[in-house]
Amino acid sequence: MAQLRSRLILPSQVLPMFAAETFYYFAYGSCMCPVDLARSLGETLYPYVIGPAQLNGYRLGFYRRSRRRNCGALDIVPDAQAAVQGVLYCLPARVSDRLDQREAVPHNGYRREPVTVRCGDRHYPTVRTYVVVDKLPRELAPNDDYFQTVLRGAVTTGLPAAYCWQLFHHMHTLQQQAPEPVVCAPTDADGGAGAFSQQSQQYCFRSNHIHVNDTDSGIA
Repeated sequence: MAQLRSRLILPSQVLPMFAAETFYYFAYGSCMCPVDLARSLGETLYPYVIGPAQLNGYRLGFYRRSRRRNCGALDIVPDAQAAVQGVLYCLPARVSDRLDQREAVPHNGYRREPVTVRCGDRHYPTVRTYVVVDKLPRELAPNDDYFQTVLRGAVTTGLPAAYCWQLFHHMHTLQQQAPEPVVCAPTDADGGAGAFSQQSQQYCFRSNHIHVNDTDSGIA
């Protein structure tokens, strides 16, 4: 019996073993969309989504120029009065280097930032996220593709509707303020997150049965 006990692995020993094979990742930009992230990491990611999460003490900003997308890309900057909503993943360790590659870590695009996020009733410490290394002095507008990818990820993963509208309005405002205004793309063939009409200037976001336009006070 003593020999048998010596071979047993206690629960306290099992958890570190599994922890070494996974890591928590907080996504706040295009990586909120599991489909878009899967294109970089090479495997289906829906099984690794834990759920919507909140990061306190930071705010969003488009402080990076993405060469791949040729537009502004999201970043987070410290702000004690703000909070960022996003998606918490528990990813297998085998995709860690691929995630760094997507975030241009080897080229000093982004760097890893350990943070604590809240998901449901639980706080998760030492969660990996990414912040821009060399930040632009002013925000740079996203293009249509990035706009819709970010918004699709926010909606399909269940971020609060009010935050989705805030995110939409932020991106839309930047596009309208750009020297050459970026026209919002029409609805995707697969029923994507955004549907916009430039002719009528009614920028309507249709998802999860939400139908509002920016002439209403709801997103002003």
